[in-house]
Amino acid sequence: MLSASHRLLQLLAVLSTRPEWTSTELADRLGVHERTVRRDVAKLRELGYGVEATTGPWGGYRLGAGSRMPPLTLDDDEAMATAIALRSLAWNHPDGEGQSALTALRKLQRCLPRRSAEALDRLDAATARAGQAPEPRGEVDLHVLTALAGACRGRERARFRYRDRRGAGTDREVEPVRVVRTAHRWYLAAWDLDRDDWRVFRVDRITGVTVTGRAEARRGGVDAVALVEASITATPFEVHADVEIHRPLGEVQALVPATVAQHRADGPHHTLTRLGGPSPGWVADYLLRLGVPFTVLAPDDVREMVVARLEELLVLQRPPD
Repeated sequence: MLSASHRLLQLLAVLSTRPEWTSTELADRLGVHERTVRRDVAKLRELGYGVEATTGPWGGYRLGAGSRMPPLTLDDDEAMATAIALRSLAWNHPDGEGQSALTALRKLQRCLPRRSAEALDRLDAATARAGQAPEPRGEVDLHVLTALAGACRGRERARFRYRDRRGAGTDREVEPVRVVRTAHRWYLAAWDLDRDDWRVFRVDRITGVTVTGRAEARRGGVDAVALVEASITATPFEVHADVEIHRPLGEVQALVPATVAQHRADGPHHTLTRLGGPSPGWVADYLLRLGVPFTVLAPDDVREMVVARLEELLVLQRPPD
């Protein structure tokens, strides 16, 4: 969950990227309700930030010229959460607000207390990214995340309590290799000492991390991103759809990450994709958002859901009588 200080800093970063924003655009960009945007704007004004309301048919907000920008006061956890969010924004939006986020992140890193700065350095050095994705979801404990990142960078063993997808808890001792950020979550790629094999763990299911010693010096050489992607794709989804996407394999691989789909070429201009998701509606919506031609080969409920979604769009776009 984002802290109030984190949200305010992110709101400022977005506001600074262009002259004017509507409240709807800000809410969509930040992933919050418009009421939250209005409350955060009011808080910024209380703190002395010059956020002006604009008039007109769409109305919105802008940063006033020559505004006095007092610093936000962040505790260690808020500073770490803000740094992670700013880096995520820079990853996903290399232009515009992503550049502002990168600038803000550099300023924040220079102001962090030594302990927090070192923790962020460990996180940066031990973090990889898989897929092309929006910000990760899931309640991740920042202390857990930074402890795992530190173990990766320091090549140390770690013990923790892990809860699987059925809710069963086990004590695990591992040699962490890399923390990987995917479309939706944070994962840990590690050598499981009890299973004597590589394993992937969801970070939001890990608690009580304790460093237990040095990792095996010869351990390593694994492609952590590939390991995580393979693990996620192999995880049983509620629904699978077989789809022919009318684009070359390379284009589809860049469009649909390996965390949710498997692909193989079907000639030079088409790709056969097996896409997983939590429901037929989710899969239908995902396919329609791709913006490329496709044919659902199976199952029928996904095909019918795509047709239903398109019929809804036709009704919405039909001119009034």
